[in-house]
Amino acid sequence: MTDVTVEPGSVLGVLGGGQLGAMFAAAARRLGYRIAVWDQDPDAPAHRQSDHSFTAAFSDLPTRKHFSSLVQAVTFEWENVPSDLCEWLEERHRVRPSSAVLRIIQDRVDQKQCLQSNHLPVVPFVAIGAPDQLMDAVKRIGIPSLCKTATSGYDGKGQWPIRQNSDVDEVARTLRTSKRSASRWILEQLVEFERELSVLVVRGASGECRTYPVVENRHERGILRMTLAPATVSVQVTARASDLARQAVDVLKGVGVFCVELFHTADDRLLINEIAPRPHNSGHYTLDACTVSQFEQQVRAVCGAPLGEVRQWSPAAMVNLIGAEMQAVTSGQAFKDLLSLPGAVLHLYGKTVVRAGRKMGHVTFLGETREAAAEPAHRLLARLAALSAVPPA
Repeated sequence: MTDVTVEPGSVLGVLGGGQLGAMFAAAARRLGYRIAVWDQDPDAPAHRQSDHSFTAAFSDLPTRKHFSSLVQAVTFEWENVPSDLCEWLEERHRVRPSSAVLRIIQDRVDQKQCLQSNHLPVVPFVAIGAPDQLMDAVKRIGIPSLCKTATSGYDGKGQWPIRQNSDVDEVARTLRTSKRSASRWILEQLVEFERELSVLVVRGASGECRTYPVVENRHERGILRMTLAPATVSVQVTARASDLARQAVDVLKGVGVFCVELFHTADDRLLINEIAPRPHNSGHYTLDACTVSQFEQQVRAVCGAPLGEVRQWSPAAMVNLIGAEMQAVTSGQAFKDLLSLPGAVLHLYGKTVVRAGRKMGHVTFLGETREAAAEPAHRLLARLAALSAVPPA
């Protein structure tokens, strides 16, 4: 199957207006497309990149009809957009990735079962349909383990670690009293790993796949802190990770940009953790270090245009600016110091509300070697840690 190309001048619709939607819109506008953004938050950054802006609830039928009347193709910036909306739009337009792929990705149990049934290695898991099933699930999976909501949840939200027997009853009580008490959960084994890796995979409607270099991710409190591109792993591990990522996206028959997250264990196994059906925070380095960014690839895949090359022409290290850190590094001398660093590229998302744990921007450091890119990134992290340790005046 191939797509008829949606040509420049057409309107592309994006569901969700955060930084990923804004960066998609910027890439699309550069290629000559117009943009319709639908996000309930009127201050969402992507609205400022749009030709048509919608802020009604996703359930609003008149807005669905108006949005649909404008667009020639649709994508989304977040996997928690309503799959029924994508299905409704899909009856009228091209939606990439499809609503069927979105439904699988949205439920961690369905996602894991899909991968496992296709003989792809995943973290050991058990589905939980009620809080009272947690104890039996722990007996099967063991301790330590991690209980997660099957749907929604991101950046560490909706997750409860179980490190000792006494944690089981406490987590079960939390599940009973949570607002998501009618949902289901997944219990995963907490795997001892050497590093977390991720691979961006771009797949066209014809089945053509291209993979970006394997990168290494470091998290703090469930939020991505730094990405090193490429990862410091062997050629053999790189090849295996890229192959697994391609297989996973092929299994889904997904069209678009996908990020496959993996654990690399001490005994040299690779386990698929999760798949994001969209551009990913760990792929932001592609904006500055690659000939074609992940966001331009998203535009190309949605429009049925030829996929771009995935060549990385410079090693890179990306550091997220979280919460008040954005203000700390863009004020006074700190701003001058940051911009004076060779290879530093600052990206601010234009969010008007600063909250703890909210991604406000990122800095990409480019260098001739991985070490040259990573060194200023580590220095920035040290500075941010020192700032957070200073009590407010």
